[in-house]
Amino acid sequence: MRRSTRWFAFTALMMMSVAPASSADPVETFYRGKSMRMAIGYSSGGGYDAFARMLARFMGKHIPGEPTIVAQNMPGAGSLLATNWVYNAAPRDGTVIGAINRGIAFEPLTGGQGVQFEPLKFGWLGSLGKEVNVTLAWHTSATKKADDLFTRGLIAGGTGSGADSAIYPALMNKLLGAKIHLIAGYPGANDVNLAMERGEIEGRPSPSWTSMRMARPDWLRDGKIVPLWQLSLSKHRDLPHVPLALDYARNEEDRQVMEFFFARQEMSRPFLTTPGVPADRLKALRVAFMKTAADPEFIEATKDQDVELEPIDGEAIENLIRKIYASPKRVVERASEIAQSAGAELASAPKPSGNR
Repeated sequence: MRRSTRWFAFTALMMMSVAPASSADPVETFYRGKSMRMAIGYSSGGGYDAFARMLARFMGKHIPGEPTIVAQNMPGAGSLLATNWVYNAAPRDGTVIGAINRGIAFEPLTGGQGVQFEPLKFGWLGSLGKEVNVTLAWHTSATKKADDLFTRGLIAGGTGSGADSAIYPALMNKLLGAKIHLIAGYPGANDVNLAMERGEIEGRPSPSWTSMRMARPDWLRDGKIVPLWQLSLSKHRDLPHVPLALDYARNEEDRQVMEFFFARQEMSRPFLTTPGVPADRLKALRVAFMKTAADPEFIEATKDQDVELEPIDGEAIENLIRKIYASPKRVVERASEIAQSAGAELASAPKPSGNR
């Protein structure tokens, strides 16, 4: 009897001693004391780099176990190098986060070179904002509204180095019948802006509205620029009366092709993790991402960046990518044709007078 009593007492003691360990959060246990890596697909000093480093600075405290996150630049091929590394070489345990270009997820559909990943197998964590591009005219131009793009047209300037500034004019011209004449080859956005002021060009084909607003607030205040239409799936809250280019689609297939390109605007600063991350850790990372985006200290720290915080969760990005990948084959073929023709047209486009 005494032996039985001692056995039960011993068993109860053992159960009590292991209870705390068995009830501990396995995600918190995994991340406690860990050092995570943030692989940034761009060189240091740019907008993507600044936002990714800011996220790395604040996100760790919102992950169970509060790991540290170390930012590491991995530039190359518009973040393709980093994307391939996260997919193929990084540990698949939830200790790596990638900061990549918004258009990379769609490269496999359009025949992008060097692609070594399947977008829907990533663990998408979210995006810190949406992006709304616009076609805009300088105030002295006779082109004052979207309808004028079909009749009078617009002489616009672009850098020639960004996909949007090449693809979007071609997209609007081919699908909508717009007459946007591109002068390509300006060294940077500031050079294009100066060309507008000098009267060398009449406008810009596809700058970010947020970037324009933050770079030249005096132009908005003084009415120096006129937004003609918005190149996105939804309107910017500043521009409720400016139409979407989508509104001018002539048929459903044309609209789907435009949506194919504009979908990337909905995820302007995407973050992801590797395939194969355990479900509970992926969920924790997604929750931590959204908590960071709502963190007052993080919001304050990002006020001087040229991106508005309008966070989108990882599940929404995954659903968006899934929708685009379900596009009819003909839509994808036409989108690929436009992307390829835009490159050819860019090469033969007139150059700024100083670059001829």
